[in-house]
Amino acid sequence: MNNPVLNTEILQKGISFQEYIQLTEQLLAENKTTGTDHSEFMVEYTRLNMQRMRRLIKTTLLINELREVLDTLDKKMVWVVLTEAWCGDAAQIVPVIAEAAKYAGEKIELQLLLRDEHPEVMDQYLTNGGRSIPKLIALEAGSLQELGSWGPRPVAAQQMVMEAKAANLSKEDFIQRVHKWYADNKTLDTQKELLEKIREWSRG
Repeated sequence: MNNPVLNTEILQKGISFQEYIQLTEQLLAENKTTGTDHSEFMVEYTRLNMQRMRRLIKTTLLINELREVLDTLDKKMVWVVLTEAWCGDAAQIVPVIAEAAKYAGEKIELQLLLRDEHPEVMDQYLTNGGRSIPKLIALEAGSLQELGSWGPRPVAAQQMVMEAKAANLSKEDFIQRVHKWYADNKTLDTQKELLEKIREWSRG
């Protein structure tokens, strides 16, 4: 049974990672971001996210285990990622997903959907009732049967989020802590969790 929400019509609205980068740069040139909130805070945060993405595009090296599982992947997939340019977690994770898809070549087709433009999709993949992103949904190519999903962040980072909320940390402190974790972790947890999911999906 294929996914009733992620159908061919929706997938045609998806954009590539390169198109996502270009869209973000174009919006920033107009002092805007994706979505509807073009406040100074959101625009400046998007500029910071663009710097993060540019750095990750240049520096992300896939771990050997992830490359091996992609090399031996015998099932073609479509990866759909729900994202927004203003999202800090997306800035840290989407470039890693894109690098994995790029390495896989024709085995993985990557499509990005802006969360706020596709609430009917997002609402099928809530995290604790919230529209947390990024969210990666894996589909079998052709049938569009759903193989599974992952996100919005690695387990360790998600734990930090829950603890920060429980401690009523300020948004500024919380953001600083999470991005320090991402910087120290150097995409390792993201890659390891993605690796385990690909193994699971390839058996599905």
